[in-house]
This record gives sequence, C-alpha cells and structure tokens, in this order.
Amino acid sequence: MPRMTAARAAVEILKLEGVTNAFGVPGAAINPFYAALKASGGVHHTLARHVEGASHMAEGYTRTHPGNIGVCVGTSGPAGTDMITGLYSATGDSIPILCITGQAPTAVIHKEDFQAVDIASIARPVTKAATTVLEAAQVPGVLQQAFHLMRSGRPGPVLVDLPLDVQLTEIEFDPETYEPLPVHRPAASRAQIEKALRMLNASERPLIVAGGGVINADASELLVEFAELTGTPVIPTLMGWGAIADDHELNAGMVGLQTSHRYGNATFLESDFVLGIGNRWANRHTGKLDVYRRGRTFVHVDIEPTQLGKIFPPEYGIASDAKAALELFVEVAKELKDAGELPDRAEWAASARERKATLHRRTHFDNVPLKPQRVYEEMNRAFGPETRYVTTIGLSQIAGAQMLHVYRPRHWINCGQAGPLGWTVPAALGVAVADPEASVVALSGDYDFQFMLEELAVGAQHRIPYVHVLVNNSYLGLIRQAQRNFDIDFQVNLEFENINSPELGVYGVDHVKVVEGLGCKAIRVTEPDQLLPAFEEAKKLAAEYRVPVVVEAILERVTNISMSGSDIASVNEFEDIATEPWHAPTEILPLTGSDAA
Repeated sequence: MPRMTAARAAVEILKLEGVTNAFGVPGAAINPFYAALKASGGVHHTLARHVEGASHMAEGYTRTHPGNIGVCVGTSGPAGTDMITGLYSATGDSIPILCITGQAPTAVIHKEDFQAVDIASIARPVTKAATTVLEAAQVPGVLQQAFHLMRSGRPGPVLVDLPLDVQLTEIEFDPETYEPLPVHRPAASRAQIEKALRMLNASERPLIVAGGGVINADASELLVEFAELTGTPVIPTLMGWGAIADDHELNAGMVGLQTSHRYGNATFLESDFVLGIGNRWANRHTGKLDVYRRGRTFVHVDIEPTQLGKIFPPEYGIASDAKAALELFVEVAKELKDAGELPDRAEWAASARERKATLHRRTHFDNVPLKPQRVYEEMNRAFGPETRYVTTIGLSQIAGAQMLHVYRPRHWINCGQAGPLGWTVPAALGVAVADPEASVVALSGDYDFQFMLEELAVGAQHRIPYVHVLVNNSYLGLIRQAQRNFDIDFQVNLEFENINSPELGVYGVDHVKVVEGLGCKAIRVTEPDQLLPAFEEAKKLAAEYRVPVVVEAILERVTNISMSGSDIASVNEFEDIATEPWHAPTEILPLTGSDAA
C-alpha cells in the first residue's frame, strides 16, 4: 500500500473528486497542505488577498458550471473565521464549496495555542458538516464523505479542519483504487408527478415558479420543455433567473418586493395555481403570505424534504431533485398531450405577454448626474446574451435585476440569501477563473465595491479579466431608502471632499486612482452619452491587458428604486413609469397597450 502524508492524500483526493482549482492564503498551520499541493501538481491555486475573498471566489467558481466545486484554503484561527461569511453565503444558496483550514497541533488545540480556535463548532451552523480531523488515518474518509455530502440532497458547503501534526503524519492511501461515494438525491415517483399534473390541469391560470434548484440540477432545458408542452408561463426567482431566457414567450417576469417586474407581479396576482420547483419561497419573493397565497393552489417540489411546508403549507409537496422531477413532468406531459388531455393555455399565456409589453419602468433619462436606470439601459446595449452577470446586494442589484436581461442559466450569479457586501469582486474573479473566455460583468454600488476591493489586485496578478460596473452615489442607498420608514437619514452618507481629488466634489473616494493603484484599469463616466462608449472601451481594455476594468458611473445622490415594504400588490414605483416606447428602449417587448402614448 502506498504511504504518504495525510496532507498529500488530501490533495490526491481533491484531484480524484474532480477539483482543478483552489483559492486561498497559506499560513504556518496549513503549509504542509500547500507543500503537498505544489508537489502533487494538477490543482491551480489562486492567491487571494483576504481569506473571506477566497471563500467568495470559491462560490463564484462553483456557480459557473454544473458539477464545479470550489475549494478555499486558509490557515488556523482567523483564516477560518474569515471564511464563515462565505460558508454562510454558500449554505443559504445551496452552493457546494469545500473549506480546508489548518489547525494547531492536536495536543495543544485546547491550550490557547496561537491561532487555535474551535472552527468546526463555529462553522457547523452554516455548513452541511464541519470536522476537525484528530486521527490522520481518517483524512481520506472525511474528505470522501465531504464530497458525498456536498453533492447529495440539497447541495451545500463543508469545512474540513486539519491539525498541523495530522497533516504531517504518514498514512496508507492508494489513489489508484479510490472511488467517490455514490451521490444520493431524492427523486419523485410517477404517481406524485401525475397528481401534480392533474392539479395543474384543473386550474385555469397556472404558473411555474422556477428557483435556483432548477439551475443547480442543470435542469433548465427540461423546465423550458415542460413549460412549452403545457403552455404554462414561468416566473423565475432571482436565484432561478436564466433558467428560461428573458425573451422566451413563456417567461412572465420576476415576482417580489424588490427584484421584480411590474408585469411579473401583475401576472402572478392573476394566477390561480402555482407549481414551485427548486425554490424556497424567500420572503423578498413572496412578501406578505396572505396576499401571495390568496386564491391560489400551490404544489411545491424541492430536493430538501424539510423545506416542504417550512414557509407555508402547500396543497401538495414532493421531495425531489428538480431534474428528476422535471424528467417525469416532461414524460407524463407528452403522454397527456398525445392523448389530447392537456388544456389549451394560449389565451392565458397571451395575457402574460400583453402585460410584459405594457407594464414597463422608465430607463431612458438624460439627467446629469446620471440616473441609475440609464446605466442599466446602456448595459443592455453593450453586453449581449452571453454575458455572465455577478452581483450581491443593494440598490444596484435590485435595479439591475429589474432592468437587465438574462438569457441563460448561470449567467446571473447572485448571492441571494446572505447578501454580504464585498462579495461581488471576489465572486466575479472566481467566475472568470471558471470560464476564462466568458464575458464576465460585475455590478456593484460604491459600498459593496469598497468592502473587498483589494481583491482586484488578485485579478491584476493572475491576469483575470472582467468588467466591473460601479454605480457611485456615495451613499448606502438601500439602507437610506429603508430609513425613510423611520424618518431618518442617519449614518448612511459616504460623501466627503477628497483633498487629493477635488474634482470629485463630495463623492469622496477616488475609485479610479485606487483601481489603478491595484494594477487594474478604470474609466469614470459622468454623462449618459459616455456610458456605451465606456463599456465598449472596457471590454477592449480587459481583452488587451487581461486585468479587471472598472467603469465608474457617477450617479445622482438619491434615487428611490421601485419596491414594496410589505406585499407584491403594493409596490411603490417612486420614479416615472414608461408611457412611450422610447422611455424603455431596451425592454424585451416594445411598449404597447394602454401605457403607450
């Protein structure tokens, strides 16, 4: 039997489980693992500037392609605690990432040794499993189980903590006979699918709500096929955006308090039946449940049995992987169609398209400083269907989701449940590493951008190009808007007069200088007609220099973006709606109907 250190066995298992990339920061307690990583070869490592950044890079990497599992690596103590936010983000969105940490030697873990902390206990609430391995011979089994857990059931992250002496101990391990454990995912039965379809067929105005589980299961094509067979309009959630192309005739728009379309909410409120697949009924999607549920029958399909009934009791629940369920939905629907037993949904689908061509928000403004809506309009012109958008939270994300367009699964890569500021830069780098030829476009407000902007240096060092659209109003815009309910505007102002850049006025931080100081390229835009040329130039600069390129748009200080504080029937539009076609020139369907002049 071959003998090797437990650290070397860990690296060999990573490769045998399909890992080709890792992100991290070395340190004393994880150096044996790094030595094995170098000696073994085959795993490309990207050195982060912050260990939390490494965890978000791993998230972005995982989210880019089906089957990817991002790996983040750090030393003992604060490296592990820094990565907790990444683990929380990953578990909230059902994203498998593997976090490997170093640890103090086993004999001194509980003796207040330098940087010794019980990271497994800290991480356990935000992972599927978190283990400090105390016996070197257990390292292969713990890692084998880690990959099994990450891929089985509802996907999610795992932390494996390796004490220094455990890493250095030689063990018996044979890579040639290693086999990954079989993956378990629950699958719907035919009887369950037949019952769900009978319920759908009995309705008059059905909808499908497609969540992130459809994308995680790589089941988007099946979703579209099922929608087309039954003629049922589809509402993608924010995490499911891209499962059906925005320009598909059955895409009815998004629903919710914030990241929603006027036409999406209106169509949902007209529905009488909802089939949710791979979604979790997030509160910013549903709003008040009495409004969301009133007059509707719900069927819920989710891979996690305990998710069924967690938010509200559906009329029928099915524990199943989205792909397994959709395969049966398609099979049974084809049989019903051949037998002439599928209702004609043409009139209902046409009404959804009519709302999609009528209920628009205005994006075309010529204001200086810029209105954010104009930024997204020009992004629609500059960035095509192949673009992979990356963003996390804030008014920039909310407005972007209302006004941008997504056409493919995994082309809207968004941190949904946790929404940590700073996520966007490292996640975009992870996406660009996973798909080096992709058009990757990140979107941030100024505060999200400032949280982890040091990671731009990673893009400069490792030649990872992407375009970052930075909308700068020098404000905590989403929090300021929320504070309106308390009649305050308190501790959300970021403006100051920069003594080194007086030309910025009160916009404070000179992002162009900072970005250039980190080895990247930057363009500042103050006029609406400059936006499209700046985006085109950014694409060229990214291709030429192979570094991140930031396009900073100087916005008006205050813009209230459409949203509701309570329910989907009472969204406050704040700004003008579109009443003429030129008000929203990049909408999917040109403005028609009663709102058009």
